[in-house]
Amino acid sequence: MSNPTSPVRTPASPAKEAPRGTDQLAEAYEKSHPGSAAWYARARGYFPADGATHFARVRAPFRPYIARAQGSRKWDVDGNVYIDYVMGHGALVLGHGHPAVVEAVQAQAARGIHYGDNHGLEVDWAERIRALMPAAERIEYFASGQEANLMGLRVARAHTGRRRILKFKHNYHGWADELTGEGAAGAIADLVTVIPAGDLGLVEKELASGQYAAVLIEGGGSRVAGRIPIEPSLYQGLPELTRKYGAVLILDEVVTGFRESPGGWQAVVGITPDLTTVGKAASGGLPSGILLGRADILRVLSPESTVDRLVVHGGTWNAVPITCAAGIAACDQYRGGEPQRMAREAADALRRQGNAAFERLGAPARLFGRSVVHIYLGAIDRVPSDDTQPPTLDPAKLMDPKRTATYKRLDLHLLHRGVSVLRGEALIVSAAHTRADVEATAAALGESVKAMLDEGTLPPA
Repeated sequence: MSNPTSPVRTPASPAKEAPRGTDQLAEAYEKSHPGSAAWYARARGYFPADGATHFARVRAPFRPYIARAQGSRKWDVDGNVYIDYVMGHGALVLGHGHPAVVEAVQAQAARGIHYGDNHGLEVDWAERIRALMPAAERIEYFASGQEANLMGLRVARAHTGRRRILKFKHNYHGWADELTGEGAAGAIADLVTVIPAGDLGLVEKELASGQYAAVLIEGGGSRVAGRIPIEPSLYQGLPELTRKYGAVLILDEVVTGFRESPGGWQAVVGITPDLTTVGKAASGGLPSGILLGRADILRVLSPESTVDRLVVHGGTWNAVPITCAAGIAACDQYRGGEPQRMAREAADALRRQGNAAFERLGAPARLFGRSVVHIYLGAIDRVPSDDTQPPTLDPAKLMDPKRTATYKRLDLHLLHRGVSVLRGEALIVSAAHTRADVEATAAALGESVKAMLDEGTLPPA
């Protein structure tokens, strides 16, 4: 997809960074975003998370309020334009407003948004999903990936007659009780065991107890496809172990499904999970979640199941026609692998150029990952030959809460330079990102990190 031809116009260009004790950057940002400031002031009267509707959108002084988006760009209410690397929280592998998806949604909206009944589009979409992921012997639709994860746990319990769930530290599966992180306020997860990701022996020790219904693991690595990497050998060893001890292996591909390859992360590491959850990209940006996998396991959803194993699944937004239409259009694009290749090539170039800029500065900063590019700010423990790998293997450094303010500062610097990223921590690359986008982004990253070194918000290496 081509991008709009207009260049990125940054909200302002602070020639000099703020002296310590003042924050000229924040002041300049607010001055160049009066419309967003007005919306933010109104939003704070409605939404408890400091006026935001998602924790990733909570930022000081405020995130921009967006008016429209196309390709790799989005425009805020003040006319500022950004190269976008939030990309619908990872849903837009094709970029904003892909014509095939837009045409499908517009045509279906005219025919009917919601029938409240069976329709052919749900079957057509399922056929495309199975063609991409052969593990999909049976398919169940939801309104979000988190819902699919929750149903995966319930189905595994109904199938096995067991109750306990095994998860891995730092994996993200959603905010619901048994999916969220350890110690989350208000969450009840009494039947969940969390272990470090990396030791198959520890996995076997737990499974040998015979109490686990399921093992749940995030595809691509921990935290949005690998902020903390997981070795492929762990994924490859899990199917045999779960079969041996009668547990269900659930692979959470809510982020990686149809992004890493047409067949998702399972195709990359060469495994067939018992159950897979997919979201984000599956419907081209519309809300969706999918649980797919073995027919014998998903049979608990059939009305022919015995009463003690029957799982009833309702949901107003299951397979809503307009989502199915978008999903069909998106999956048709994914089939040949071209969008995934384009996103990965742009991401590869971004990592190379961004890291070169950081190295010239001698900055404690690096980019790593695949088509989701993670940003690391901190001590460089190693220089891997493969820049998909992080500059440290210490999860405590990769997820250091003491660095939160540093990432927030980078987020603001990048916004000020016309680049929108996810929480200052990741750049989610799409097939719509061009060479010019990559070059401008690498330059903005270098300028932002230099400014942070100068102002003292990023301690030198």
